[in-house]
Amino acid sequence: MAKDVEAAPGGGEYTAKDYSDPPPAPLFDAEELTKWSLYRAVIAEFVATLLFLYITVATVIGYKHQSDPTVNTTDAACSGVGILGIAWAFGGMIFVLVYCTAGVSGGHINPAVTFGLFLARKVSLVRAVLYMVAQCLGAICGVGLVKGFQSAFYVRYGGGANELSSRYTKGTGLAAEIIGTFVLVYTVFSATDPKRSARDSHVPVLAPLPIGFAVFMVHLATIPITGTGINPARSLGAAVIYNNEKAWDDHWIFWVGPFIGAAIAAAYHQYVLRASATKLGSSASFSRN
Repeated sequence: MAKDVEAAPGGGEYTAKDYSDPPPAPLFDAEELTKWSLYRAVIAEFVATLLFLYITVATVIGYKHQSDPTVNTTDAACSGVGILGIAWAFGGMIFVLVYCTAGVSGGHINPAVTFGLFLARKVSLVRAVLYMVAQCLGAICGVGLVKGFQSAFYVRYGGGANELSSRYTKGTGLAAEIIGTFVLVYTVFSATDPKRSARDSHVPVLAPLPIGFAVFMVHLATIPITGTGINPARSLGAAVIYNNEKAWDDHWIFWVGPFIGAAIAAAYHQYVLRASATKLGSSASFSRN
């Protein structure tokens, strides 16, 4: 049990509510493989990622069809949901699905998020690997449903696959994925931090909301560059079902970038923000005594 002591406005001090940091997850726990809760969580990750890819890729395909000048000859440029609508689809679905699955699996729905939480010892290696496999399989199945339901438009409009824009270099695309994933994973750590929850208990914050908004904002910034990956399962699912050479050309960016961004976010939160807060609290407590 820890007690956070911080400086209050005006130079005074106040003590936040007590909070408990969960113990680090074991690197490998064979007993975990015998628990139904693990497999229930893996199923939840599979279904959530399937639904995420189905809704979002269907939105992308629908927008491209509606804004196709050969189909809508009058006002194609103003038709469809636009980039803003696509960003809302991704951010909104993450908000909904994290809210629905947080109590079962933690609501990762993204291998980069799982990787960052694994590095911070929030999940075990066994759970992390099973989550990532489930997320990738769910993404493939979700995009497969889109292709099955919209077969007339799927290939024509690029299958919702992430591709590096010809106007940008590979370095720029990689940087966009690193920074975008950093924003997302940093938000995940901040929104689920038990210290923050205790300190700000008088201000109820629904954790899925800032996470969904982070996804929304990152999409607004990076759709023109890479189509916005920040989720290796999302990129893999679209690439596997579309299976076009262009979709695989720079696919490594959508794995390397998110994993680097997640690692930086985990290190920043655990060893800079949390470490400095602990030191500040300790020194304040010491000076008071």
